[in-house]
Amino acid sequence: MKSDAQIQRDILDELQWEPSIEANEIGATFNEGVATLTGHASTYHEKVMAERVTKRIHGVKAVANEIEVRIHGFGERTDADIAKSAIDALKWKLTVPDDRIKASVTKGWVTLEGEVDWYYQKEAAEEAIRYLPGVRGVVDQIAIKPGVSAAEVKSRIEAAFHRSADIDAKAIRVETHDRKVTLRGNVHSFSERQEAERTAWAAPGVKQVENLISVIPVGR
Repeated sequence: MKSDAQIQRDILDELQWEPSIEANEIGATFNEGVATLTGHASTYHEKVMAERVTKRIHGVKAVANEIEVRIHGFGERTDADIAKSAIDALKWKLTVPDDRIKASVTKGWVTLEGEVDWYYQKEAAEEAIRYLPGVRGVVDQIAIKPGVSAAEVKSRIEAAFHRSADIDAKAIRVETHDRKVTLRGNVHSFSERQEAERTAWAAPGVKQVENLISVIPVGR
């Protein structure tokens, strides 16, 4: 069983290993399952990647991402320029119904609004904006249209869990009410917890996923 100090070292080593991250500008602490990232990044994408990398580490149950995006030199852009780029990026992303999404920009922060049929479309819209120069953050307020009944949503999610090689379906309980899905149970890694949530979001019409799954690493 690793100590908090050892897991902190693993996080820092993994950040150094990831080529898309300037790890020397990012710090990490770890305490009782929670990793806290600090420092600054030159792009919003780099901030997101640092969080993803940290979630891969065995023993990490949650991540507090306090990295500040600092844009200098040629990366600096006006809100108007970012807004125009956002419109183009949403058009180019084939999985995004761009005619149903609006983007507004304030001090580098992009807010997305509108309504789509599937969660993957909402996710794709945010991903399209994430890589744009000058973006400091994304607020995704895109709504998802109602889909099938709660009982059918539950059945589809459970079936997807059983098909997945990355999820122990017997360890997770699925509860549905209206368009909200609640996941409960215990898994052995943060990545398995995350995969269960991603699978639940893939069900049609799901508006909210509350992930109450606990991460209990092997040996603890």
